[in-house]
Amino acid sequence: MSRHSYPAPSAVLELLKPVTWFPPMWAFACGVVSSGVPILAHWQVVVLGIVLAGPLVCAMSQAINDWHDREVDAINEPNRPIPSGRIPGRWGLYIAMIWTALSLCVAYALGTWVCIAGIVGLTLAWAYSAPPFRLKRNGWWGNAACGFSYEGLAWVTGTAAMLGGARPGTPVLLLALLYSIGAHGIMTLNDFKSIRGDQQTGIDSLPVLLGAGRAACVAAAVMALPQVAVIALLLHWGHPLQAAIVVALLAAQLPMMVRFMAAPVERALWYSGFGVPLYVSGMMASAFAVRAM
Repeated sequence: MSRHSYPAPSAVLELLKPVTWFPPMWAFACGVVSSGVPILAHWQVVVLGIVLAGPLVCAMSQAINDWHDREVDAINEPNRPIPSGRIPGRWGLYIAMIWTALSLCVAYALGTWVCIAGIVGLTLAWAYSAPPFRLKRNGWWGNAACGFSYEGLAWVTGTAAMLGGARPGTPVLLLALLYSIGAHGIMTLNDFKSIRGDQQTGIDSLPVLLGAGRAACVAAAVMALPQVAVIALLLHWGHPLQAAIVVALLAAQLPMMVRFMAAPVERALWYSGFGVPLYVSGMMASAFAVRAM
């Protein structure tokens, strides 16, 4: 393929990975709900915010990550758009830059606090994937950056956008922080599929640093313990119904975690498909609990 050729729209869409957009979009929606502001009264903010969280900021993070991971992907997943040549030349980088600019424009349109949050999210996305920081080279720092951006930052942004830029209350901030911590474990699930390539290219993901078995135990604990803290807070705040919902969702996750830990490399994708939706359902139940606080 000529270096002057352009990528097909289908290849660009594959690069932007729509399947990954759900977590920040969902977290933004949790922020909208926890604000307590009627959605229909500000539906334009909701729509723009969800677009910003998923198809723009998250999509940009996927593009820049794949650009800087092209050597790893050539080993682990050579059929991806960049290593396969379907995104030719430096178009992976150009797409990330274009999406960064689009994200900043939309964030600016949504007000000061959303703009600040957008800048923080975009900065973390570049720092995660690109030199000189390349936070993803260490599983502890990289997964923390992703968890904070995908869950906590998106949640707080949704609340701030609906409140017209006012600071979210302490209950919202605590829930966003706890679910961000739990998302660290969710991010670890993505690392089991690329252990061989990470080892060869010097990326110290948790499965590389700790071994697959210990990394799976850490991931499960990091996902479970913040939910226990959420349950305690909901009871303390006088929301037993929502606390019971999170208890039930966590109880359903626990046997799945045990099955995942028995064969983490083979079952990480399985747990992502069945266990993580229960985790994020608890986020929404918690958001409804604090919407009037």
